[in-house]
Amino acid sequence: MLKQNYKKIELSPKYTPKKSEPYMCPEQLAYFYQMLSNQLEEIMHNTDSVLSDVRIAEKNETAGVGDEQDQAAAEQELTRNLRMSERNANLLQKIKAALERMENGTFGYSVISGEEIGLQRMLARPLATMTLEEQEEYEKRK
Repeated sequence: MLKQNYKKIELSPKYTPKKSEPYMCPEQLAYFYQMLSNQLEEIMHNTDSVLSDVRIAEKNETAGVGDEQDQAAAEQELTRNLRMSERNANLLQKIKAALERMENGTFGYSVISGEEIGLQRMLARPLATMTLEEQEEYEKRK
């Protein structure tokens, strides 16, 4: 079931996976691979920008730049940037794990049961690792 040729497939910009296609056929994998790779690039670019903003804010804070309002606003911005950085780090891990599942042929299949997650769910949530029923059961136990 290992389908590595999906990386080389050039899809039409209008392509959308269809239920009539075999589940996780090379075209569908190419679609998700391109989507996730683009997200990965965008997040890495944003992470560099956020970290740069954090460094600047920390320098300004240690230099005592601005009045109390400026410092409070800068602290708020720093906190927001740190949260964004943490969120991006978590998202990066999930995207890398999804790309790894593509490599080993398990993308689109539940990590619990091995069942198909379903195309509609994957289109709505490409990072899904469980069927909807399994996810709901997991949420109830949590």
